[in-house]
Amino acid sequence: MRKMTLDRVEGILEVSKSKELSISREGFYKYVKANEYEKVGPGMYVSPNEIVDKLWILHKRCPGGVVSHDEALYYYNLIDREPLSYTITVYSGYNATKLIKSGYKVYYVKKEYLYLGKIEVVDNFGNTIPMYDLERTIVDLIRNRSKFEIQDFATAIKAYIKRKDKNLIRLFEYAKVFKVEKLLRMYMEVLL
Repeated sequence: MRKMTLDRVEGILEVSKSKELSISREGFYKYVKANEYEKVGPGMYVSPNEIVDKLWILHKRCPGGVVSHDEALYYYNLIDREPLSYTITVYSGYNATKLIKSGYKVYYVKKEYLYLGKIEVVDNFGNTIPMYDLERTIVDLIRNRSKFEIQDFATAIKAYIKRKDKNLIRLFEYAKVFKVEKLLRMYMEVLL
């Protein structure tokens, strides 16, 4: 068996890369077992000594999705509690069964709106992750308000209002697209 050295990408060993390295699947799995790698997703393994970047793994498992909601609120310091599960938005019709079974929280949106407000951010491990911008995060919060604790909801809106880097024009543009403009105005009036 050829020694695996170039197979690790961002700390993840992927079975799909074994073919590029001319390594049989059997050889790949022998290597994984012999080195006690841990399975972190379909065909994805990490060394037991590796600190796992779960956001990066989520991105690798669902490259077309966008990190959102709870995770984006936490990233932007709009809430102070780290989310219990990672959150991603995918297009309506996407089969997210495996993601949900793995403990991820999945939201759906029409395909044409999936990338509205998508930016690239660098996570705590230095990996680039697709995430919604600040304003899209607030609009998603309002759209899914029933799924958030009232305290977290109010804290996030108040924290957004206090931010110097907020873009109210963009916020209202997104609110109009998602038909929550009246609700947004109401919350802004109450909290201002």
